[in-house]
Amino acid sequence: MIFYRFFSAIVRSGLWLVYPFSASIRKFLKGRKNVFKKIEEFGQVRNPRQPVYWFHCASLGEFEQGRPLMEALKVQNPKVQIVLSFFSPSGYEVRKNYEGADLVCYLPLDGFSNAHRFINAIRPKAAFFIRYEFWYAYFSVLEQQNIPILSVSTLLSADKAAFRWYGGFYRSMLRKVSFYFAQNENTAQLLRQIGIERVSVAGDTRFDRVATICDSAPRNELAAAFKEESQLMVIGSSWPQDLDVLLPFMKETAEEIKFIIAPHNIHEEEMQRIEKEILYKTIRYSQVKRETVSNYRILIIDNIGMLTSLYRYGEFAYVGGAFGKSLHNILEAATFGMPIFFGSKSYRHVREANELLKRGAAFTVNDTQELRDKFRRLLNHEEERLAIADDCRQYVQGNTGATAQVMDYVAKHIQTNGR
Repeated sequence: MIFYRFFSAIVRSGLWLVYPFSASIRKFLKGRKNVFKKIEEFGQVRNPRQPVYWFHCASLGEFEQGRPLMEALKVQNPKVQIVLSFFSPSGYEVRKNYEGADLVCYLPLDGFSNAHRFINAIRPKAAFFIRYEFWYAYFSVLEQQNIPILSVSTLLSADKAAFRWYGGFYRSMLRKVSFYFAQNENTAQLLRQIGIERVSVAGDTRFDRVATICDSAPRNELAAAFKEESQLMVIGSSWPQDLDVLLPFMKETAEEIKFIIAPHNIHEEEMQRIEKEILYKTIRYSQVKRETVSNYRILIIDNIGMLTSLYRYGEFAYVGGAFGKSLHNILEAATFGMPIFFGSKSYRHVREANELLKRGAAFTVNDTQELRDKFRRLLNHEEERLAIADDCRQYVQGNTGATAQVMDYVAKHIQTNGR
């Protein structure tokens, strides 16, 4: 306890020392500057007759895992109040206006004073921590106040400190959780090895989210008109390193299939690079007219938020990021059913990428030649492509149900009709 207080103080001091030299740290600290004013204003106006559920997410990926539960709770009781906190600016800035939550805020830095103040202000019925978010002071205060702590879509590995000889502090923190809904059996076994039996293998709630997207994604009439009867590859979240591989391939293949490309960052120089290097029937989404869109072979998406609904029109997908820091979300492409290509460097930590590779439904590529070879094999074997598309859909559907398991636990063990 004393060590943790001392360590927390050092971390806080260290953040301020780095403040002048790091834009991300400045955003991290500035975002928390008046956070308690916002939190305590919510506490003053919240309906005391309706339960508050607190969801904490590190960033956007965890938000997508928590979102199906937040929405399920709202469907069950529209008056339920949701508090959504983020650790990182990248998550908060994108989702600070999320309509499914009654309060969206940064998580105040971990510490007993902050934890007491935060929890006393929002007075949650239960707290949901997503994936691998564990905070000692918050857990301790929640435990003291008999507020259930649920860890959802939990993902742990044997190299974590909690499973080493020196990890007693971390083990004590993990034991404060009321129940774990683990993503996989390995996580459940690791928890059982340290004496935690309050765990079930529920899977990943993101599968429920993408399955819902497949059912509810709106039609995009302009994209449909662009595609017409052509086969189409949807390129999602591409980075410059992906374009190094993709642009020669697109240039030589654009007469055979069409392309929709959605860069990860909508930078003018990146869109100009695509237009300059291909020089063939390329148009931006914001500039095209519906009556002429079918004349083009490559459609550049120059806005944010549309990619998910575009996958429905594809026979093939390429998902970016794996030539850089990390492969982006491939589940959205998988749920609509299509072979998925991605880079060969940064994907091994992504569970669904490895599982789809094992099933032969996804393909890594090292360079343009490898993308060309693997693509043409499928283009020339329609039955194989259709079988892969069906396998992708079955993979997503076969992994749904985690949200229902958590909701069943809430119904049985946590009152939902008031405090």
